Amino acid sequence: MLTVSDVSVAFSGKKLYDDVNLKFTPGNTYGVIGANGAGKSTFLKVLEGKLAPTTGRVSMEANERMSSLVQDHFAFDDYTVLDTVLQGHKELYEVKSAMDEIYTHDPFTDEDGIKVGDLSARFDELNGWSAEPEAAQLLQNLGIDEAQHYTLMGDMPEALKVKVLLAQALFGNPDILILDEPTNGLDTKTIAWLEDFLADYQNTVIVVSHDRHFLNAVSTMILDVDFGKIKLFVGNYDFWKESSELALRLQQNANAKKEEQIKQLQDFIARFSANASKSKQATSRKKQLDKITLDDIQPSTRKYPYIKFEVAREIGNDLLRVENLSKTVDGVKLLDDISFTLRPGEKTLVMAENDVAATLLLDILAGRAEADSGEVTWGVTTSRDYLAKDMSENFAKPEMPILDFLRDFASKEENDNTFLRGLLGRMLFKGEDAEKTLDVLSGGEKVRVMLSKLMLTKTNVLILDDPTNHLDLESITSLNDGLVDYKGSLIFTSHDHTFAQTIADHIVVVSDQGVVDRAETSYDDFMGHEEVQRQLAAKNIKL
Repeated sequence: MLTVSDVSVAFSGKKLYDDVNLKFTPGNTYGVIGANGAGKSTFLKVLEGKLAPTTGRVSMEANERMSSLVQDHFAFDDYTVLDTVLQGHKELYEVKSAMDEIYTHDPFTDEDGIKVGDLSARFDELNGWSAEPEAAQLLQNLGIDEAQHYTLMGDMPEALKVKVLLAQALFGNPDILILDEPTNGLDTKTIAWLEDFLADYQNTVIVVSHDRHFLNAVSTMILDVDFGKIKLFVGNYDFWKESSELALRLQQNANAKKEEQIKQLQDFIARFSANASKSKQATSRKKQLDKITLDDIQPSTRKYPYIKFEVAREIGNDLLRVENLSKTVDGVKLLDDISFTLRPGEKTLVMAENDVAATLLLDILAGRAEADSGEVTWGVTTSRDYLAKDMSENFAKPEMPILDFLRDFASKEENDNTFLRGLLGRMLFKGEDAEKTLDVLSGGEKVRVMLSKLMLTKTNVLILDDPTNHLDLESITSLNDGLVDYKGSLIFTSHDHTFAQTIADHIVVVSDQGVVDRAETSYDDFMGHEEVQRQLAAKNIKL
């Protein structure tokens, strides 16, 4: 058990949170949520002991072991893949290394024999003799072939490094597992495997993630970092969000009888208990949910930006035709003979095994890059705007205030301070925040500025490359809703399962061996369709 007692954290006199008292118990997965800058990752560092709290303490029971996901992808470049995983259990690896070093002694003395004997006894207690097979199996489960287990980490591609570091965190069945954005950089298959792994995990898991589908699949508890407090809520992310909205409605409806309010709460809890995604979690959640009383649920104080994309002109009969598009970068063919047609009103998710290929295609469609061959033909009535993954081109004048930046994109009717300040206020830039210069903005603020620009241009085609990147859960939810309601056409990439499933009705998968094109298909249907999987396998695409 991990216990947090009277913890507060402050930097330069500014309080992040105080009076934090929590107990993390085995069998639960705690999803940590909060706005960007609220202190989620800082809280994990406090739990890990990497950062001392300003007041209070964090304690762990004797003989328990904590493991966490390393964020530095270069930290183990001089070690083999297998050794990197084994270092997830620090004591085990140190004992093994000490034994290996003694065995190199020549001559091997009686004293060496005694030391090895003592170390071997401890190695046995730590299940060391099964460590390498366990680590190897974990790597294979994550899609890393046995032939790569003795490759140096420095020689591994970035996508596989991420998986090795995840294996390191999971290795050895740690009592407390801390994961900060574990789905970043993972493919769809690996994320699904991790969801199943954590759903069956018997010990304590604490995870920060912006992926709503992932949080819903694994969380039994939600920790909300908000307004200087860290509050614990039973259930997954959807339960937290909807229960807080229910609490607000009940609070506002002061005339409703308590019996009626209790009935609404009971109906709400029953629905969520029935819809839990994993049977083990469903049982655990139901026991916890049944204990909730009306006074236990509280309205959220979180703020959601207001995102609504309007269209100045409807699209005519034609949207986009791509014919025989090919592109080679640095000697590597990323796009080869890509052809597909999109119809007006479609919302198309572009996928690729290689994210660079998907971004390259969107750059070409948006006119920021040129193909080596092939044609891109837009309908004559289309107007387009692009939110690129790399936004540096948009912020070429770093000292420009946000207001002046947006003024360049506003219509004559909307080009005044009152309207623009109102728009920025709805996008959570309050008061003097509208005067901020572009160079001081965080990643999330830059995306919200670019979304404000898209709302001003009112184009009938939006091209968005991983638009949820840098955004907090509230902004992701608002953007998700805004794109569902958008009357124009959309071409986008995303690694957010819920985002893709609720928006896309056309899937295009690009590779260096052509394209898999499925119109009138949702993301979930696409990923579960046997014929689709056969087509992907034929082109050697692993999503």
